[in-house]
Amino acid sequence: MAAPKHFLQLKDFSRDELEHVFARTRWIKDQFKRYEPYHPLFDRTLVMIFEKQSTRTRLSFEAGMHQLGGAAIFLSTRDSQLGRGEPVEDAAQVISRMCDIVMIRTFEQDIVERFARHSRVPVINGLTNEYHPCQILADIFTFIEHRGSIEGKTVAWIGDSNNVCNTWLQAAEVFGFNVHVSTPPGYEVEPERAGLFGDDHYEEFADPMDAVRGADLVTTDVWTSMGFEAENEARRRDFEDWQVDAEMMRQAKPDALFMHCLPAHRGEEVAAEVIDGPHSVVWDEAENRLHTQKALMEYLLLGRVSP
Repeated sequence: MAAPKHFLQLKDFSRDELEHVFARTRWIKDQFKRYEPYHPLFDRTLVMIFEKQSTRTRLSFEAGMHQLGGAAIFLSTRDSQLGRGEPVEDAAQVISRMCDIVMIRTFEQDIVERFARHSRVPVINGLTNEYHPCQILADIFTFIEHRGSIEGKTVAWIGDSNNVCNTWLQAAEVFGFNVHVSTPPGYEVEPERAGLFGDDHYEEFADPMDAVRGADLVTTDVWTSMGFEAENEARRRDFEDWQVDAEMMRQAKPDALFMHCLPAHRGEEVAAEVIDGPHSVVWDEAENRLHTQKALMEYLLLGRVSP
């Protein structure tokens, strides 16, 4: 039995593979918009394992699998033996014999990696503390929809060097664009944690205004990610000058886009006039989670499919 292909970090896929996923996303999304049924995963089952709360991840995967003709099963660690201390390796052996593909949203990347090593079916990282590859798939596809190729462009990341930031940095290496990162002191990028190939495609800025100057895309995330709630008050003080507001957006290119992976806190990491303004494509970005993940599951289960 051949080893399954997994999607645990964005760099697990080559640029050619990711561009194939984007091409399939365009076709699958077009079929969906025209109400044309497309059920390549009929009688296939997705198991979704959640240790973290979710709206967009659960809905996009569950609806996506249904739209592809398959079924999705939700497993919470509160309701399964994983929550009672069953080894991840044992759970992977059992679960992967009863389904066709697995998505895991959890805390530590090590949990996803261990599960994948013992799984007989493809495993998708739905989010960990270190990486959020499905989000960046949707983000880059959204940029391509609005502005064309992202190669050679500049993305400004403002705020915490979290899992989404880490994945943007990996994507820059794969697609050949630049990331300008500005974080408060003490929250800088950790290259080893980000899993970077090198530092040729990112630059750090102490002043967020300098980071966004001339950017094609400005993006951010909440100041306090899930699992770091105890640091919330300290983070709100530390990040006070890192809010993406209209003045900051004026430093970017006139046609720059704004993205946020959601949920957002207006008045904290982003001003309402930005997220609800003309630069914002956050709702397209959220919708595209559905379509990029359908293309991703199609590729992991069926390989390269042509219309």
